Formats: sequence, structure tokens, C-alpha cells
Amino acid sequence: MKKIIKQILTSRVYEAAVETSLDEAVALSLQTGNRILLKREDQQPVFSFKIRGAYNKIAHLDPSERERGVIAASAGNHAQGVVFAARKLGLRAIIVMPVTTPQIKIDAVKRYGGEVVLHGDNYSEAAERAVELVEKTGMVFIHPFDDELVIAGQGTVADEILRQNPGQLDAVFVPIGGGGLIAGMAAYIKSLRPEIQVIGVEPFDSDAMDRSLKEGKRINLDWVGVFADGVAVKKVGKLTFDMCRQYVDEIIRVSTDELCSGIKAVYQSTRSIVEPAGGLGMAGLLKYIRSTGCSGKTLVAVNSGANMNFERLRYVAERTLVGEQQEALFAVTIPEKPGSLKRFCHDMVGDRNITEFNYRFSSRKEAHIFVGISIRETSERKVFSERLIEAGYHNIDLTENDLAKTHIRYIVGGGSSELKGERIFRFWFPETPGALVRFLDTTKGQRNISLFHYRMQGGDFGRVLIGFECGQDAAGELEQRLDRLGYRYLEETHNLAYKLFL
Repeated sequence: MKKIIKQILTSRVYEAAVETSLDEAVALSLQTGNRILLKREDQQPVFSFKIRGAYNKIAHLDPSERERGVIAASAGNHAQGVVFAARKLGLRAIIVMPVTTPQIKIDAVKRYGGEVVLHGDNYSEAAERAVELVEKTGMVFIHPFDDELVIAGQGTVADEILRQNPGQLDAVFVPIGGGGLIAGMAAYIKSLRPEIQVIGVEPFDSDAMDRSLKEGKRINLDWVGVFADGVAVKKVGKLTFDMCRQYVDEIIRVSTDELCSGIKAVYQSTRSIVEPAGGLGMAGLLKYIRSTGCSGKTLVAVNSGANMNFERLRYVAERTLVGEQQEALFAVTIPEKPGSLKRFCHDMVGDRNITEFNYRFSSRKEAHIFVGISIRETSERKVFSERLIEAGYHNIDLTENDLAKTHIRYIVGGGSSELKGERIFRFWFPETPGALVRFLDTTKGQRNISLFHYRMQGGDFGRVLIGFECGQDAAGELEQRLDRLGYRYLEETHNLAYKLFL
């Protein structure tokens, strides 16, 4: 601890980074009965805290290392921090990025004078290429999180928070990817103010640190979520794991919907549009308040970055209502006879706002409705379902059904009696030219594609729903082809939303 504290206090981050503000979210504070503060790392020159650790590491290189130049693997904020620091210090910088990297991020690296090498479909493959280039060129590899000087640079965020708010401070909520930010912050806070809780926040689908701490060793995730790409790390660092095990009090995991709600809360408080990873701190803070019912606390959420792709905002807006527990989605079966739809809307929906409505004829006896309604709290979902049952309407709560939220609500349409043995899969396609052709080449054979629905998410991957008419295919043969393809996929053939509406 003494070593890391000294490195934080003697860091060189302010040669490139700025001291960001600690702003109160006034309306949210009044609404929750707590004092809520936002640490605004979106105010950095590269709109992310990553400049702190990258610059501190590069600034400490000796003359011979500087002469060789630096290299890093990153598809996001670390890349921009490295090239910004390298340009300021007059060093050559190469960034290896996955071929799935959006053009806006590639352009940002080039704008700061970095050389871009595109390789692989994900960070792991890009990192492997970076290591090969290090061996070939002798350049210095700048790790995004598992390095003492990088961790110390990120730890300066905590130093600023304690100086900017020297009074009551109950908890700090910090996003976790590889763990560099929270490791540096937690070590510093616990050395000076051990009574302050340091709480990490991870998405459910990128929770490598939470799982590692529970297992007592670093684990490697088979796959990571693609929405909060800034924290999509399969394996946390050795240094960061050891420090988190010592100094972090708790980790809160949040869903995509809760994360979108956090992004909206930051926007309403600051008018800053943060990237998904940047909204994690706020999402965790809000979930903490909901779960504990606390009041009178002073809570800080770290807004870690604001490099948001504009195209992603549509997806965020769609998922926010569920994340805020203001929308519930239901599949409802109604009689197929005159007046039944009007009766349902009048008697069941009543004065609630309808946020989504899809109607599909099923048979001469019944029809299926996909309906979204406004609610004020989660308990209303159960009440609404019970009212439907009492009135004779069979219903299924789809609020937590990701297939329904991502695809079904946009393509309600029923199936065909001529289809034989249809199987449904969700895929995450890399947003690169040729991704669909590669898929078709790998899966070609006797199977007919019976359904195809694509949803652009504004990130490195697109969400695709595909149906195959499999007939009497040998068991496991299709999965073998899909595994060779290398795209993440999930079968949804037995999902009730699919059975009802597709």
C-alpha cells in the first residue's frame, strides 16, 4: 500500500490530464433522499479516465524505451489515452485494434497521430498480435490495467475526490473492466478514509472480477457482453485482482436495462451522454439505493468515460424504461371474437399508458398480444398479471426476456404450417464487411433459413435472430458448424416468446 500511495502522489498525470469536477446531481439527490455526486472523467481531453494511467506509465519510460516507441492493444479509450500521451511526449505509437472496431474510434486514434493495425475479431486476438509486434519491433507494451504505474495514474481519481469532498462520504461506485481504476482508487481511499465503502460495478455479462473474487482466483470468462464494451474483459489482471481482494468492499452487478437507466440518469443530471461503461457507476449507485433503501448518505459515482457512438442511443432509449422499472412487457392470449380487443384495452389496461402493442391472429379461437404498459414500480407487474388471470386472460411476463426485448417486439408475425423442425438462434455478428457472407458459407447445406432479423446496436457487434429449418438433421451437426464460425450464439427454440409470436 505504501508503494502505490507514493506512486499516486508522485504521478505525472497532470502533465496531460486535468482535475475533473465532482458535481452534485441535485434533482436525483432530492428524488432519492441522498446526496449524489458525479466524478466527471468525461471532462478529460480524451473524454475518459484512461489518459491518467497511460500517460503516467509512458512518462516514466527511460530514454532508451522512449526511443523504441510504444504499442498497445485496445478498441477504445485506452488506445486514445496511449496515442495522446505518446504525441505529447514525441513518441511513436502503434495501436492494434480488432477489425470490428467502429470507424469513429479508428479515426480518433489516427487523429492523435497513432498508427493503427487491425487484427482479429476481439480484444484477445488483437492483444496477441500486439505481443507479436513487441517481439518483432522491440517497442514497449502499455498494458491497459495490470501495471503499477497505470494503476497509480488511475488512483489519482480518488485523490481528487477526497480533496474535493473532505466531509461526509459513505460510498464510491467504480466501474470495473480489468480492474485498474478501482484497484488504484480503493488502495488510496482505504489508506486515508477506511470507513468509506469502495463498491465496484460490473455488468452481469462481463463480471470477471466478481466471479474471480468469489472463486478466490482469477477466472477466464468464456465470453463477455458486447454492450458495455469498455469493460468487456474476459480475465482481470493479477495485480488488480490482488488489490481488489484486499481493498474493495463489494461488487454490484447490473443488467443491460439497469445500465441504460444509469446512462439516462447521468444525462438528466449533467447533460453529458456517457458511454455504457461510463454509466456503470451510476447504475450501481441507483441499484444500491433501491436494494438498501438508504437515505441521508453521500454517494459518489465515477463517470469513467463519454466516448459514445451516436447510433447506440436508440438502443439505450429503448431499454431505459425497463431499467427504470417504468415499463412491463406481457404476452397475453385473448379470445378471437368481435369486441375482445376493445374489452382488453378498456378493462385491463385502463388508464395506463401503452408503450408497445402488437396483435397477431393465432387461430379462430384465440389471438396473441405483445403489450408494453407503463408502471411505477416492479410490484405492479405482478398485480397486473394477477388481474389478467382473474379476468380469464392467460399471460406471460416478458419484461426480463431478452429475446422479446431485442427482437420479438419488432417482428411479431407468426409462423408457417409448412415449416418442419424450425430452430431459432440469437447471434452476435461482428460489425464488419463480410460477416454475413462468412456466416452463410459456414452454415450452407441442407438447412433452409426460415427467419432473419438484424438489429444494429451501434457498437462492435450487431444482434441477429436466425431461424433454420432443420428437418431430420443429425443431432449436434448444426452446432458443430456454428462453433467453427466463432460467433457467439444462443439457441432460443424453447423460448415462450418465440413460441407465441413467431
